[in-house]
Amino acid sequence: LQWLRNPGPQHEKRTLFGDMVCFLFITPLATVSGWLCLRGAVDHLHFSSRLEAVGLIALTVALFTIYLFWTLVSFRYHCRLYNEWRRNNQRVMLLLPKSATVPSTQQSLLGLQPLKRSSKETIV
Repeated sequence: LQWLRNPGPQHEKRTLFGDMVCFLFITPLATVSGWLCLRGAVDHLHFSSRLEAVGLIALTVALFTIYLFWTLVSFRYHCRLYNEWRRNNQRVMLLLPKSATVPSTQQSLLGLQPLKRSSKETIV
């Protein structure tokens, strides 16, 4: 979510936004167009020439091939940008255990107050 809010330089934001809009617009358009071409091909096979049906089937295959190629290239591009962003924008949090097993030298280095130890404990 942080990457979506701030993916990097301005041109990368525009590219990401543009590709998202295109994907949301082109996906239903390609689906409906492909369905209409196939319906037309079926109608042409039943009522008229087979050449027109073959042309519509070829158009459908070309349409989906171009759509899938664009989707794959766009997705890989944005995955590469995300991985680069993730390498450069790491957020590291140090979680300290709340157990009493932290030696006194480490406690003083970490700024912790020394803990009371029983006589049976040994420092390792």
